[in-house]
Amino acid sequence: MHTDTKNYNASQAASDRQICDLLATEIERGLPEAENKVWHAHPVWFLDGNPIVGYSKLKNCVRLFFWSGQSFETPGLEKEGKFKAAEARYMTSEQVDTVLLSKWLSEAREIQWDYKNIVRRKGRLERLK
Repeated sequence: MHTDTKNYNASQAASDRQICDLLATEIERGLPEAENKVWHAHPVWFLDGNPIVGYSKLKNCVRLFFWSGQSFETPGLEKEGKFKAAEARYMTSEQVDTVLLSKWLSEAREIQWDYKNIVRRKGRLERLK
């Protein structure tokens, strides 16, 4: 895990830090080949430069965010935004279902939309193979 991600987690209130630490640990376990860095002020994991999964502290919860999550078959994520992203929100670490998270992470590796080139394509997403 990147030092910046550790620092991000450490800066959270105790209950939110527990959620962030759990998410980071599970993401590292599920996507060991992914590059982790703080991007736009939040921890994000990338495969070949494409953002895959990240999380952020919102006002009353921690949001887990999958850039291609709307295309996953495993239920439990809510649509977010106008592209292909989906999210789950947690108020306690006990709400994090690590079995479900593991399934989402597996799908995240296999199902990717090309966010890396979205600007070059003028806002048009293409599915990666």
